Amino acid sequence: MKFSKMFKQAALLSAVAGTALLSGCAMNQPTAVNGMKADGHEYLLTVTRPNQLHVIDTETKQVLRSCDVPGTFGSGSIQPSPDGRVAYVLSNGTEAVYGFDITNCDIVFSANQSQNGERVKTFVSLAISADGKELYTVQNPTRKLNDRYEVLEPRLAVFNTEDGLNAKSVRTFPVDRRITKIMTMDSGEVILGGADIKAINPENGDIRTLSALQNWARGADWIPPDAFAMFTQGEHVGEYIMPYFTIKWNGAPGDMEQAEFWWGMSRIDLATGEVDERETVPFQFIVFNWITDPADSNILYGAFNQISKHDISKNETVAVKDLDHTYYNINMDRNRTIYIGGTSSDITIHDPDTLEKIGSIQLTGDMSTSDLRIARLQ
Repeated sequence: MKFSKMFKQAALLSAVAGTALLSGCAMNQPTAVNGMKADGHEYLLTVTRPNQLHVIDTETKQVLRSCDVPGTFGSGSIQPSPDGRVAYVLSNGTEAVYGFDITNCDIVFSANQSQNGERVKTFVSLAISADGKELYTVQNPTRKLNDRYEVLEPRLAVFNTEDGLNAKSVRTFPVDRRITKIMTMDSGEVILGGADIKAINPENGDIRTLSALQNWARGADWIPPDAFAMFTQGEHVGEYIMPYFTIKWNGAPGDMEQAEFWWGMSRIDLATGEVDERETVPFQFIVFNWITDPADSNILYGAFNQISKHDISKNETVAVKDLDHTYYNINMDRNRTIYIGGTSSDITIHDPDTLEKIGSIQLTGDMSTSDLRIARLQ
């Protein structure tokens, strides 16, 4: 009897200990959503022709899934939701937006912007509110009449993401022409990247200027900058950044022998709204984007035919490496790993300190003008 009782007590204690151990192990396991690591795990998003959204694990550098996007290829513009779960993709010739659950490719949102006799194009412009409840696009509408096209006023359109499929805009406000990349600030205002950089309140349509570019007041010694507003980067450090090119005349306007050629930037802190507008480094070669090093805000990286590293505190280009071919787009994860894509069907991966190539990701089609975005799955 005593032996049997002792055996039962030992078995009970062993079971309790085992349950506690398993519970402890479970508590230490990272959260998974449909088999994908969560808790802020990072995924790289891009779109390729003919029209697929690719979800890439930044840890393994492998494509986890490819989602078929309805309609014809748009611009490849992507906007991740704040929780990293949904990727909004501009498609159907830039007329429609589809929201994909990146964990299973389910379409959870759609909006066909061409309606009521209007044909609407959105050039790159996608942004989302900090709480993920509102999606913003800049619509460029045209009405087709019997004998002509009537070009209508551009507008910011606001969608409720909870409206799901076949969503309609709930508010619109007039905006300037030539707006492309947009982004939401912590204040709730939406940055509008165009001839000048402005901010609009999506609740009432109030607009203010953040950075005057085409309308800057520098006098005849400087030409108004040519800003490149194609790709949206900067969320990894909480900023909006737009590169521009300008010329300073040190002699008579048009005297190229004495002129200085500069790359510059307008960089906006999304938390404070503070604007950093300045010339960065002398113009020596083309870049399509700047991204900021999260370890040092004075260090920028650019890419096109080369990957380049710049110290804007010294106005110096500190390193340059040739790339295998032309690339349009550049981004960086929280580990400072650099990804360069667009143009073709491969993403090249680089070390931020040496700029050396450390890997590549092959896709099924060319990315053309597509974004490279980082989604942090919660």
